[in-house]
Amino acid sequence: MKTLKLSVGILTLIILSACAQMNASLIAPKGIANNDHEALVHYYETVAEEARSNLQKNKRILAAYEARPYYYGRRGLDLQSHTSANIRAHEKTLQESLRFAEFHKRMATKQRDDSINKAKVRSGPKLALDDLE
Repeated sequence: MKTLKLSVGILTLIILSACAQMNASLIAPKGIANNDHEALVHYYETVAEEARSNLQKNKRILAAYEARPYYYGRRGLDLQSHTSANIRAHEKTLQESLRFAEFHKRMATKQRDDSINKAKVRSGPKLALDDLE
C-alpha cells in the first residue's frame, strides 16, 4: 500500500514537472545564429520597443482604473492588480531586452574589431629575406 502511494506520488510529480511552464521572458530567437550579434541587437531592440509600447498602454489603462474605480464594480480591483502585474512583466522584459541588446552591441563591436585586426595582420607588409639580416 505504501509502495502504491509512493509510486502514485512520484508519477504525479513527474507529470506536473513535465507540464510546468518554463521561464519564457526572453527566449532566444529562432533563425538567428548565435554569433550574428548585429541581428541579435536588432531583435532585442525590437523586443524592447514592443515592451515599452505595451508598458505605456498598460500604464494608461491602470490610470483609468484608478481614476474611476466605481465604473468597474467588484472586478475593478482584479483589473487593477492584473494590469499592475502586466506592468511589472513588461518592465522586466524591457530591462532584460535592453541588457541583452547592450551585451550584443559590445560583442558585435568586439567581433568587428577582431575581424579588422585579422585583416590588418593578413595584409601587413611581407618581410623579404634582406629585411631579416
